[in-house]
Amino acid sequence: MGGRSEIIASTTSGKIEGTYLDGLYIFKGVPYATPPVGNLRWVPPQPHESWDGVRPAVEFGPIAPQTIMPNPALDSIRVVQQQSEDCLYLNIWSPGLDDAKRPVMVWIHGGAFNMGSGSEPLTDGTKLASRGDVVVVSFNYRLGLLGFLNLDEITGGRIPSSGNEGLLDQVAALRWVHDNISSFGGDPDNVTVFGESAGGMSIGCLLVMPEARGLFQKAILQSGVGSTVSLLDAGVMLSGKFLDYFNLRPDDTEAILNLKTDQLLDANQELKRQFARKEEEEMRITVTAPVIDGKNIPDIPYELIKKGAAAGVNIIAGTNLEEWTLLCMMDTRLPDLDDTGLQRRLDYYLPSGYTAGLVEAYRAARSSRGMDTSAPEVFKAVQTDRMFRMPCLKVIDAQTRHNPSTYNYLFTWKSPIFGGALGACHSLDVGFVFGTHIPDFHGSGPAADRLSADMQEAWLAFTRTGNPSCERLGTWLPYGQDRTTMVFGEESGLEDAPYDEERRAWEVIPDFFTGEIRVEAPTDENKEGV
Repeated sequence: MGGRSEIIASTTSGKIEGTYLDGLYIFKGVPYATPPVGNLRWVPPQPHESWDGVRPAVEFGPIAPQTIMPNPALDSIRVVQQQSEDCLYLNIWSPGLDDAKRPVMVWIHGGAFNMGSGSEPLTDGTKLASRGDVVVVSFNYRLGLLGFLNLDEITGGRIPSSGNEGLLDQVAALRWVHDNISSFGGDPDNVTVFGESAGGMSIGCLLVMPEARGLFQKAILQSGVGSTVSLLDAGVMLSGKFLDYFNLRPDDTEAILNLKTDQLLDANQELKRQFARKEEEEMRITVTAPVIDGKNIPDIPYELIKKGAAAGVNIIAGTNLEEWTLLCMMDTRLPDLDDTGLQRRLDYYLPSGYTAGLVEAYRAARSSRGMDTSAPEVFKAVQTDRMFRMPCLKVIDAQTRHNPSTYNYLFTWKSPIFGGALGACHSLDVGFVFGTHIPDFHGSGPAADRLSADMQEAWLAFTRTGNPSCERLGTWLPYGQDRTTMVFGEESGLEDAPYDEERRAWEVIPDFFTGEIRVEAPTDENKEGV
């Protein structure tokens, strides 16, 4: 074991005291913006004021207020953390406080835009920073109704929130990194953002946000590409239901600002119930998402990426083979789904006339591989692709036209939990990337350790050079015309166009229906991704 001692570093706001442990300089709970409390609730993040003396940075700061939703697969690996609206803190792991200009990796956590933090044990930056001689940064951002509620329109500007305050927090954290990371041995001009689920979806938005331009050079999007967004009308509709819940008028500014944090969390839960899909989960996973407000996010991210908005950024993006198995665990009706119910469910998400052909194509493809073709399994496969894989492939394909250094992966390693029922489920990849995988959820043994090392080395190579090729995996070719994909599993390697039968089945379906683009109200022509 290495020694432990206190260490001091300078930031633009003042000096901070961290810890030196096992060869790493670690700083926790560093403020990157003024606490968004009181009159700063629902306001874009403000620069933190300077302080005198030395501020301790040895413990994680409070995380954003949130209600933890039960999930049997994840409950055992969660930890209780202090919550507060005063949550805008970041954490740093660095091999040296020198002028080495190491590559910087900035992690953006997931959690459906209403859960999660930058201080979860599975995303501890120790192993990545040590293994790759890189600086790793993580941070919190505002969540749920505090981070993604547009009140500007309905209050006539009295409360100016765009519905993107959580994303603006992320921009503020990246700006802090740009301004300060050289004091922590990092290179402000070699920054890679990486994130999973809502973290990846956030990065999809950051790629096209004018405020974020130039704050990172490379991006790794895991199970999310910016395809879960609300159109402005949907954001206004949500704010109306929010005010209705509290029986408040748009001009009740003081009363809105004085709502207690617990009241906001209760409102968030009730709104998820109101928007529930009656035939599936008891409540929606989230009602909040980034808002296409025309300013912070000028248009649907995919549409802007098609036009070259992210042309200067090298990208890795990928998904897990069976994402939906984790997300539908609380869907008690799914095991009894028959073909009639399958058709009805899919008709909710997709225009009439497409679903029968989609089901037929999936059943044929799965049958040819000896996979389960029952209605519940087909539904999970279609939902995995609708929400995650198809939006990812569309973004990869669009980005490739502007930047050939665009890479795709497919994660196929299966979790052993519940007898393997979850397969390569949502979020399973994260522990392998950070080297924090645990036996019960991720699996163990030489193959699991090899997979983790493969992913870490690829992520680190990409962080250093913009190319994920590395000694362990060899040359990782860009996606290109052959749809070349790195398959991470029991044995990792390149394949051209894996699971392409399913992808081709989506070619006839308009892009709008992949992902979750929320509109004011669902119609047959323009269904809502609720």
